[in-house]
Amino acid sequence: MIHWQNDSEPVLPFIASTFNYYLSDDLEGYEEYDEMTLELAKKTDGFLGYESFKSGNRGTFISYWKDMKSIEEWSKNPIHIEAKKQGIARWYAYYHSVISEVKIFHKKRASN
Repeated sequence: MIHWQNDSEPVLPFIASTFNYYLSDDLEGYEEYDEMTLELAKKTDGFLGYESFKSGNRGTFISYWKDMKSIEEWSKNPIHIEAKKQGIARWYAYYHSVISEVKIFHKKRASN
């Protein structure tokens, strides 16, 4: 489920930044940085929302952005930069990122 920043879905097109990873055994400080970077991303101009999935040591985090300029601005955040350094050095056994333009968005509401 997507956690949109506002009550309404964003206007198409928008950008999806998908981060897929396997966690390593050294997770010291990981949860704190994970929470901190999400809260900072939410405050970044152009942030639209996110969704996250985890199973064991494998995970996917998708953040949604208004445009590439917003992602570029987020990439300059010093805490985000430090989190990436720590991730490469310690927290992730493997990762890859994909940035995509979302032109079509379909959904089906869950039935009660």
